[in-house]
Amino acid sequence: MSPTCLIVVPTLNEASHVGPLLEHLLVEALAMDAQVVVADGGSADGTQAIAAEIATHNLRLSLIHNPKRIQSAAMNLAVNQFGADTDFVIRIDAHGKYPADYCRVLVTQAELLDMDSIVVPMTTVGQGTFQRAVATAQNSLVGTGGSAHRTGKIAQQVDHGHHALMRISAFLAVGGYDESFRFNEDAELDFRLGEAGYRVWLTDGTGMTYFPRSTASGLFRQYFGYGGGRARNILKHRMKPRLRQMMPLAILPAVLLAGLSIVHWSFLIPMVAWSLACLGLGAVAAQQHAKDYGLPMMQAPLVGVAAMIMHFAWSSGFWMHLARTATSRNGLA
Repeated sequence: MSPTCLIVVPTLNEASHVGPLLEHLLVEALAMDAQVVVADGGSADGTQAIAAEIATHNLRLSLIHNPKRIQSAAMNLAVNQFGADTDFVIRIDAHGKYPADYCRVLVTQAELLDMDSIVVPMTTVGQGTFQRAVATAQNSLVGTGGSAHRTGKIAQQVDHGHHALMRISAFLAVGGYDESFRFNEDAELDFRLGEAGYRVWLTDGTGMTYFPRSTASGLFRQYFGYGGGRARNILKHRMKPRLRQMMPLAILPAVLLAGLSIVHWSFLIPMVAWSLACLGLGAVAAQQHAKDYGLPMMQAPLVGVAAMIMHFAWSSGFWMHLARTATSRNGLA
């Protein structure tokens, strides 16, 4: 008997992407005899109307309201309502692009390898100048620190990766996503899966294309949330962070230390060293990926700038969460 599958698309203001994405997913759903669920967090741009219109012509598509608005709650809600007697759940990012056989490959890999979760490599692609710079940084060492699902496509068992497929039995056994996490909820769930003895596999059989933030402010907010989420994850599980996660922690202190340069110029050294490293590695990344992302070498410094925004925002979010936690524990909040 073929395995059954639930495909979940959390959405919030994705009108420019959701129509073509759903049409694509419904072709796969028909081939797999699967159900597609859009869990919308209250979109105000017409996303719900687009999904509802498509659903009137296709019984495989359901639209549900996600009152908590965040992706973790959307996934839990969809699994609880539609996951009974279903083998797998696939999480789809509404802001991404997927191969025609994406879902089928995931299920085949899970069955063939007897894995509890399949995660996929991400290739980030930009359209405007700044977005292409961000994409170059996120696909390179300067922006990711060597994360396996960002910089390579080597099949291997991993602790964490970009969420794609999970066995619903494993998902439910560990309690699903922690809905108190607005960011880093995927890594938090992967930690609990690993602690419970479930296995996560990074496949090289398929992958997704991700479109990054197109403005500096949007990128900052995103990585500020990532940093805070990572701090929360570490505190919750008393985890030991990896070296690539610890290195950005020095960025906020380095920037703050630079404020003392009015006393002595040497206080500028850490920040200047970090800035030059980002610009240098960004230039290398721009040269390596020039053909892939279409970023002229004269715009290469933007790659380093994008990386600096990511590092500084992540470090700020991490330290801000630690400060808020310490304040709360001391009864000052």
